[in-house]
Amino acid sequence: MKHLKFRFSPLCLFLISILFLGCSEGKTSSDSQKNIDLVNKYVQAVEALDYEGMGSLLDENYIGIGPSIGDSINKSNALINWEKNATTLYQSIKYKKSRTFSVSVTDGDQPGNWVSNWAEVAITYQGDKGSVDLLANTIYKIENDKIVESYTFYNEADALEQLGYVFINVNNL
Repeated sequence: MKHLKFRFSPLCLFLISILFLGCSEGKTSSDSQKNIDLVNKYVQAVEALDYEGMGSLLDENYIGIGPSIGDSINKSNALINWEKNATTLYQSIKYKKSRTFSVSVTDGDQPGNWVSNWAEVAITYQGDKGSVDLLANTIYKIENDKIVESYTFYNEADALEQLGYVFINVNNL
């Protein structure tokens, strides 16, 4: 009976390392793409003013934060607001120049899988209320194929100015 001897050469170790790294990167890349697809589906629901579709993508413990400091909302109240806005306020919402990317944070205060969406958002209001174009960024935390948390940033003053509001410093009156 012959015994075969196998010796790991540096080239063999290099090729095995690449194989293992390729497998782990594929999983990470696949998870990242799945999270991006989830957020893109959420954005499509926003554009369709489909508050039920939005709700199906939010975790039961969802919390939304922003755009102002102190603003926060849970899933139930977010869906109530979206239903009201979809039926009485917004005529259309369109994400233009939308870019989405995923990152996995492994340390710090907020570890987890995050997806960021940067976009120019065009909102047209019902009736003669006008329209606005906003630069907006929303960062979504994803767990178990659901959005569990989001942070939204945009310039509220810019939106109000586009609608014709004028800011007056009451301290200077």
